[in-house]
Amino acid sequence: MEFQNPSKTIFYQIEKAIKQYRTMAQANLNKLGYKITINQILLKIQIDRKPEISLVELAELLFKDVASITRMTELLVKEDFVQRKENKDDRRKKDLKITKKGKRILELAIPVILENRKIAQQNITEEEKETLYHILNKIILNTSS
Repeated sequence: MEFQNPSKTIFYQIEKAIKQYRTMAQANLNKLGYKITINQILLKIQIDRKPEISLVELAELLFKDVASITRMTELLVKEDFVQRKENKDDRRKKDLKITKKGKRILELAIPVILENRKIAQQNITEEEKETLYHILNKIILNTSS
C-alpha cells in the first residue's frame, strides 16, 4: 500500500466532515442565547433520558474521559442546568437530574439539533446513509481490539 497524503484519505474526510458539522451546529446553538456547548447539550440529553447513568457510562457514550465528563457536569451544576444529589442506595454515588432551566434549554436545543442533522444530510439518499453506516461500522470493527 502506497503512503497517501493524509488529506487524501477517508479518515481525513471523516474528521473534516465532523469538524465542519460541529462548527455549524455550535453556531446554530449559540443563536439560542445561552453559553452552552454541543457536548454539554449531549450530556444533558443522556442525563435526562437515564438519570441513574454513571459518569463512566456518560464518558463512554460521549467519547470523553471521566475527568472531562466531571468538569462538564460541574459547569452544568454551577449554571443550574443540572442538579447533583446523593444516591439514596450508595452514598459514594451522585445522582444527576436536569433542572427546570436545563429542561427549557433542551426544549430549545433539540429542534436546532434536528435541523442541523437535516441540513448536514440533505441530498444524501437513504441508500447512501446505509452504505456509509456499514462502511464506518467495518472501520470500527477493524480497529477494535
